[in-house]
Amino acid sequence: MHKSFLPVFIIIIGGLFSCDSNRVYDEYESIPNTWNKDSIVTFNLPVMDSVPAYNLFINVRNTNDFAYSNLFLIAQIHFPQGKVITDTLEYRMAEPSGQWLGTGFGDVKENKLWYKEQVRFNEPGRYKVSLQQAMRKSGSEQGIENLEGLTQVGLRIENTQN
Repeated sequence: MHKSFLPVFIIIIGGLFSCDSNRVYDEYESIPNTWNKDSIVTFNLPVMDSVPAYNLFINVRNTNDFAYSNLFLIAQIHFPQGKVITDTLEYRMAEPSGQWLGTGFGDVKENKLWYKEQVRFNEPGRYKVSLQQAMRKSGSEQGIENLEGLTQVGLRIENTQN
């Protein structure tokens, strides 16, 4: 049994690594307890190849402590020469029934959220992407000071050529 287990193990491990061939960048930052409205999560990207197009995703892990059915974020791409593109994004996090969207078992759900499609990093140098929560209660102009229920936020970049 020991000798027959090794080839099966190698095939399983190889399959796990080959499933993610489009991944170029995938990083997470932990959110300690609450995400303050003034806290900015920044991802410093490696030098990107300027030829292929990429798809950008924001990954969010939430618990049942997240009390909202949607999520508002302010996302910025900082170009190497100083240009900044800012987007205000809204994502649906739950069904009208209250059931969480995303994947995962237990109390934590993970959502892979579209950010930008077919992005080319034409400007030489290092780019940064920053994220800030922009939640507020319905009818209120004031932002939610400390947002509960998000445990991690991440940025994923995938190659569109594969």
